[in-house]
Amino acid sequence: MMTPLGRARALNFQGKVYDKFPKTYNIYAIAITATVSGLMFGFDISSVSSFVSQDHYRNYFNRPDSLTQGGITASMAGGSFLGSLFSSDFQDIFGRRVALHMCSVLWIIGAILQCAAQNQGMLIAGRLISGIGVGFGSASAPVYCSEVAPAKIRGMIGGLFQFSVTVGIMIMFYIGYGCHYIDGVASFRLAWGLQMVPGLILLVGVFFLPESPRWLANHNRWEDAVEVIANVVAKGDRENADVRLQLDEVQEQLLIDKDASDFGYLDLFKKDCIKRTFIGVSAQVWQQLCGINVAMYYVVYLFQMAGFTGNVALVSSSIQYVLNVVMTVPALFLMDRIGRRPLLIGGGIFMCIWLFGVAGLLGTYSEPIENFSGDDTVRITIPDQHKAAARGVIACSYLFVCSFAPTWGICIWVYASEIFNNRQRAKGAAFAASANWIFNFALAMFVPSAFRNITWKTYIIFGVFSFCLTIHVFLQFPETRGKTLEEIDQMFKDNIPAWRSASYVPDMPIFNKEKVVSTEHAENASSSSEKALMVQEEESV
Repeated sequence: MMTPLGRARALNFQGKVYDKFPKTYNIYAIAITATVSGLMFGFDISSVSSFVSQDHYRNYFNRPDSLTQGGITASMAGGSFLGSLFSSDFQDIFGRRVALHMCSVLWIIGAILQCAAQNQGMLIAGRLISGIGVGFGSASAPVYCSEVAPAKIRGMIGGLFQFSVTVGIMIMFYIGYGCHYIDGVASFRLAWGLQMVPGLILLVGVFFLPESPRWLANHNRWEDAVEVIANVVAKGDRENADVRLQLDEVQEQLLIDKDASDFGYLDLFKKDCIKRTFIGVSAQVWQQLCGINVAMYYVVYLFQMAGFTGNVALVSSSIQYVLNVVMTVPALFLMDRIGRRPLLIGGGIFMCIWLFGVAGLLGTYSEPIENFSGDDTVRITIPDQHKAAARGVIACSYLFVCSFAPTWGICIWVYASEIFNNRQRAKGAAFAASANWIFNFALAMFVPSAFRNITWKTYIIFGVFSFCLTIHVFLQFPETRGKTLEEIDQMFKDNIPAWRSASYVPDMPIFNKEKVVSTEHAENASSSSEKALMVQEEESV
């Protein structure tokens, strides 16, 4: 009996409704439209942070305690975890554009529910649904951009998604900051209602995007795939050298996809793959355990611990989001200049220093309080006579974000994908990303309760994690800068120690053999594609 997934694949969905709309083939217009989903990802992160200390929000939702507030915040990440699990097969069956439309529709529905929320349950439901949409978008938009972009700018286009996330975090925080001046529940309702805007932009914009050429080729629409690549790369010139190169890549990828069709999640734990799986999952988990959630979701709580209140706390918090955007830009260039290992090790060392700095200053100069403006989450504050220490806390928080953004903020997403070979990559990268989401969810739940129960010691926990991740990177994370995917694969097969991987050069006969096999596959794929194209032309005649 055919499974539901098998029946869905048998539908042979063609997406003909999209053919009724004119298309843009400017790669920057395509990337900006698709990465609106990244903007929504950023909105998700900061959509509550500017309201957690506001009386209108707290009074309307029955002054949620630390555990309840953790649940409200974490519900978005929980939905994103679910969305990321479903998105892989969904976008393979229905296409990247339908997945992006699913992202926009779910996001809009969730934003409507949040805007109209009458109680905590309705708010959590809205955030959960929006989170599922974010899960679809965060899984499909980077894949779509990498498949459409010309090879020479693929890295930059791929980094644009992460950049849009940081921009979204900043924009949403400033929207919340502006709306907090409104007297009444309209302050948070308006901010959450404005979340629909990027969803509507994506909903409309996707109709004007071409489908991924790889998806078209996988669904026996080779002529359409050629048209998309030619228009994006060379304004319709099918004989352009870059066009031919990208077509060869697609042809070879078709064979890889066929070979990987029987590769399941359990295969990630077999002997030849488990080391990569452990590194990829660890990389994503460490990104959460380094403490970035403390800096992004609950930055207002930290500023209250430092003795800042009201408008001063919000403005000071917003600077952190601006720094996150600015410091993400260098990462787009540093990864290929400096390498992955130096960035990750250096980032871990500095994050550890700043987190222990925050813990030391709060532990030395803060005083216990019963509650802060009626909020039992904040149990300590630095008194006015120690304002220099308070400013030191804020400086350490800023420097932590400046250390995270160009290192673990963007580098880890690239690294967790490239350590897997072509057959393992789809499942391996998806499994690693799901680990990121589930720890995102867990930590969003944990941090408010941690602030309430162990106060400044929370930062010691994340400081220790940052120290541990630094050691782990040194011992187990091999360098991938400047290496082809085939060389990275051979490096794992040769079991090269991570600290010697930067100078590793593969055995050339093995590498050449693989290249020859790869070339033969490409030639066979080219022959098969040409035959298929001839059959299509004869049928049309």
